[in-house]
Amino acid sequence: MQKEIRIGTRESQLALWQANLVKDLLTQQGYETRLVLIKSEGDIDLVTPLYEIGVQGIFTKTLDAALLNGRIDIAVHSLKDVPTQLPKNITQAAVLERGPVRDLLVYKHDTAFLEQPVAQIATSSLRRKAQWLRRFPQHQIHNLRGNVNTRLKKLAAEPWDAAIFAAAGLERIDLRPERSVELDWMLPAPAQGAVVAVCREDDTFCREACAPLHHAATALCTHIERDFLRTLLGGCTTPISAYAYINDNTLFFSGELSSLDGQTFLEAAKQAPPDQAAYIGRKAAEEVLARGGAKIVAEIKNAK
Repeated sequence: MQKEIRIGTRESQLALWQANLVKDLLTQQGYETRLVLIKSEGDIDLVTPLYEIGVQGIFTKTLDAALLNGRIDIAVHSLKDVPTQLPKNITQAAVLERGPVRDLLVYKHDTAFLEQPVAQIATSSLRRKAQWLRRFPQHQIHNLRGNVNTRLKKLAAEPWDAAIFAAAGLERIDLRPERSVELDWMLPAPAQGAVVAVCREDDTFCREACAPLHHAATALCTHIERDFLRTLLGGCTTPISAYAYINDNTLFFSGELSSLDGQTFLEAAKQAPPDQAAYIGRKAAEEVLARGGAKIVAEIKNAK
């Protein structure tokens, strides 16, 4: 009898979409699969800003524990939520082909507030906050936590002008409002738009089952972005952005480290053939640190 693959997931609509994507792909290959719903600490505390919780893997550690104790066989995550250092005995089984990468501005009425000296913008992301305040330094930023549905409802209820979301999160579950615009000037979070399946290192069955789901180009680009993040020692408490993509057999990378108010920032850009690009994220981060990035990181840590 073939082993049933138990797929662990959070309970939000987006998390279920991601888990069902993996489930359907495995089912198409003939595997028996079942979803196991697990509530994470990040889903329970919807008030405290993520950067104040100060715990890496806030959305993944409960699933990691379930994986390690044998309750599930595979865990499915948004790759941007996964710490750059996976827990011992857990490994990536597959990085799926990337979806939309950019951020969206969802506004309540119109975009006239963008021409006003003061506006009310909601986001819990320090990265988005820093980039927004660099362009609109007089705007006021409000904390916005919860799953996609919760955040849309809160935007409608609060006296805010707009909120910032990941395009992938809204589009995957068909919730992108008509009153939204892509922020093509905002550099995304490392690995934004990518989904990863992880399993136990010693689970050869699940590793082999997931292998056909792996998208090499997405895996390379997100690895480079996460290398940039890892080398800067960043997490949800540091405004770090990174994006890599392949075009015409060339991999292009852009990264940024910013102060909390967005007024001080250091950028890095590199390009290389894909087969020579594996280390450019780390090299870009080392250059940023040498040009003053270490001082920015220290100031952010001291500000806590």
